[in-house]
Amino acid sequence: MNPKLVLVEPAGPLNVGSVARLCRSYGIEDLRLVAPRCDPLGEEARLMAVKGLPLLKQATVFPTLAAALADCGRVVAASGRPEGEPLPLEDPEDALAWLLAGEVALPSALVFGREDRGLSNDELLQAGRLLQIPTPTPHGSLNLSHAVAVVLHDLHRLGRRGPARVPPPAAAGEGPCPRGVLEAMLDDARELLLEVGFLLPHTAAARMAKLRALLQRGQVSGPEVALLRGMVCQLRWASRRPFPSSQDH
Repeated sequence: MNPKLVLVEPAGPLNVGSVARLCRSYGIEDLRLVAPRCDPLGEEARLMAVKGLPLLKQATVFPTLAAALADCGRVVAASGRPEGEPLPLEDPEDALAWLLAGEVALPSALVFGREDRGLSNDELLQAGRLLQIPTPTPHGSLNLSHAVAVVLHDLHRLGRRGPARVPPPAAAGEGPCPRGVLEAMLDDARELLLEVGFLLPHTAAARMAKLRALLQRGQVSGPEVALLRGMVCQLRWASRRPFPSSQDH
C-alpha cells in the first residue's frame, strides 16, 4: 500500500522540500499540501527536494484537511502532544500496521501537522488512528521533516514483513467509505440535528467531530453510510410534515 502524505499548513519551505525528498526515497507518489503558509515551489524548497523535485511540482494544494482526505479510507495522523488527545495515542508500529491492513481499493493517508502547533482536535478527529513517535524525554519533539522520516522508515520496515494481519471491522468485502461520502452524510445529519434542537449552534462543531470520530473508528462502509444517510433524509422529511389537526379526524 502506498499512502498519500498530507502536510497541514506547513510554514517552512525547507521542510516541504525535505519531505518531498523523503517521499521520493520511500516511494510515496502523492504529496498533498493543505493551505501551505510558504511557497512550496520557492528556491529553498526546491533546493532541499533534490530528486524529489518532480514530486514537489506535482503536489496538490487543498483548502482544508477534509478536502485533502475526501477520497481516502484509512487515515493515520501524527501528534506530538503528550496528553489531552481526542483519540488514544499509539506507537507508530501499531498505527501503521492498521494502515497497511486497509482495503487496497481506497487510498490511505498519513497526516502531519503544523511545525508550531501540530493538528487541531477537529483535524485529529478526521483520522482513524493517532500515532506518536516515542522519545526518551517526556517533552521531546521532532522537526516536521524528521518526524516524516521516522514514520516513513517504520512504514517501509513494516511493509517488508508482508501484509498486516489486522481484520477490518467492516462487513466482509466492504471496505471503509471515502471520506467525502462520510462528510456529506455528516453534513445532512448536522442540518437535521440542528433543526430538531438536538444540536445547538455554539456546540454543533464539537459534537459532530465526536460523531465523526466514532464512525471513523468503526470504519463504516459505503452501504452503511448510505443507510445512515437514508435514515437522516427520511427523518428530516418526517420532521417537516405538518401535524394533522383534530379537525382531520
